Amino acid sequence: MKTDIRNLDLNLLKALDALLDERSVTRAAERLSLTQPAVSGMLTRLRECFDDPLFTRTQRGIIPTLRALELSQPVKSILAEVSELLQPKAFEPTVAEMTVKIAATDYALRAVIVPFMAALRLQAPGIRVAVLPVNNEQLSAQFERGDVDFALITPETAPPDLHARALYDEEYVCLLRADHPLTQPEGLTLDTFCEHDHALVSYVGGNFSGVTDEALASLGRTRRVTLSVCSFLVLPEILRVSDLISVVPKRLTQDLPGLAVLPPPLDIQGFSKIVVWHERTHRDAGHRWLRDLLFSTVL
Repeated sequence: MKTDIRNLDLNLLKALDALLDERSVTRAAERLSLTQPAVSGMLTRLRECFDDPLFTRTQRGIIPTLRALELSQPVKSILAEVSELLQPKAFEPTVAEMTVKIAATDYALRAVIVPFMAALRLQAPGIRVAVLPVNNEQLSAQFERGDVDFALITPETAPPDLHARALYDEEYVCLLRADHPLTQPEGLTLDTFCEHDHALVSYVGGNFSGVTDEALASLGRTRRVTLSVCSFLVLPEILRVSDLISVVPKRLTQDLPGLAVLPPPLDIQGFSKIVVWHERTHRDAGHRWLRDLLFSTVL
């Protein structure tokens, strides 16, 4: 018997299975969509591999030898396992247990992760989520190592080798306490906007200027930024107890009691938010489901 597995490929096992079922070279060839000589040649190779005739000819077709009958169930099991291996595993969110790692900014935590988690807990309570800070310089390497599964970033910072999908376009609004004098009619003009003190969120920390200042500069104007914080989380509390104004993304202003939202008195360029992921998880059923859920929760 030739025991070298290189002499036996999957097509030979499929031919043996068909011959065992059909007991006819002609019918086996039809089942495999092959010619009769091709199947006869495969039977010759099978006989060499197993050092056994495997089938003997009779007037009614071919009859398997005892060795062929011994092989029948193991061959079917192997073919079934290979077929299962080639089929993507079905994903059941209600019973799924996995951990997904999402890189997100402080902004994306509130604007995207909060509604995503609300939906995820209802539909897939066994899935854990780890939220990591975004590191633009290391993002590609993090994806390759499997340290990150999704990243919520802007198109300008997206590595070119990742899959990407747009989530939404964001705009800026003014946030201030509800009883602030500038909430009165005609209170927030460009002049009053520039005269009042401002608070700014600087995610990198320490900056006192941003896109609002670029927009003002194009008009030949400036403002006074007297507070720079690195997280949005503390900003609402500060605005409630001060006369400070802050220009923030609109999606961050939902459900903030005691604060008012006003349109800015000048055009400020917004930004787009996208989600990116690696080819490593692109076709995985669980990750596809998670991405679809994420897309649906931020519309």
